[in-house]
Amino acid sequence: MSSPIPFLTHYSVLRKLTEEPDWSAANCLKDFHFPWERTSPPLTEFRALWDDERLYFRFDCVDEDLVLGAGETLKERVLASDRVEIFFAPDLSLNPYYAFEMSPRAEALVYAARFYREMDWDWSCPELQLKSEIKGSRYQVEGSLPLMTLRALNVLKPGSRELHAGLYRAEFSQRADASIHSGWMAWINPHTERPDFHVPASFGILELMD
Repeated sequence: MSSPIPFLTHYSVLRKLTEEPDWSAANCLKDFHFPWERTSPPLTEFRALWDDERLYFRFDCVDEDLVLGAGETLKERVLASDRVEIFFAPDLSLNPYYAFEMSPRAEALVYAARFYREMDWDWSCPELQLKSEIKGSRYQVEGSLPLMTLRALNVLKPGSRELHAGLYRAEFSQRADASIHSGWMAWINPHTERPDFHVPASFGILELMD
C-alpha cells in the first residue's frame, strides 16, 4: 500500500462485501465539521463498502431544519437544497475531477470539472444508483457506482485500491426573515479563507480492503 500524500491527513478503509450491503460492517466516518463557522455541526455519518462490481456509500444526517429547494430544473432544486456530496479525482491536480451532489429527495447533480472550477455541466453518469429517505429530523442518502465506471474515469487505477475522494455536506437553515443561510461541512478542512470544496486540500483517500 502506498503512503498517502502528506497533506492528505484523512484516510478511511472500505471493507469488501460478500452479500448485500451490511452497513454494520462498514467503517463510520463522523468527523465532519464547519471549517468556516464557529458552530457545532449536526451529526453526519458516512459509510462505504464494495464488492467486485460496485462501490456502495451511505450518508446519514441529522437535520432539524431541512431545506428542500424549488425550481424548474434539477440543477436549481439540488443547489437550493440541503445535500451531501462526493467528489472523485484521478489525482490531486484535479484535472479532471467528478462531482456527485445528492439531495434528500434522491436527486443528483452530477458534473465533471477541472481545477479551478471549470465545470462541464453536460457530463453525466447514468450508472449512478441512488435512493433516499427522510424520517423525522434525519435523512439518509444511499447510492452506488460501478467499479468499471471508476476505472474508466481513471479514479480507480490499475493495480491500486485507493481513491482520491472528497466528502461534504451542504447544511442550509432558514433565518427568521425567511432567507436561507448556507452552511458548508467537510470531512477534511481545506483551510481556505472562504468556503471552497473545489481544491486539492479538501480530498482524502478511501482504500478498498478485503
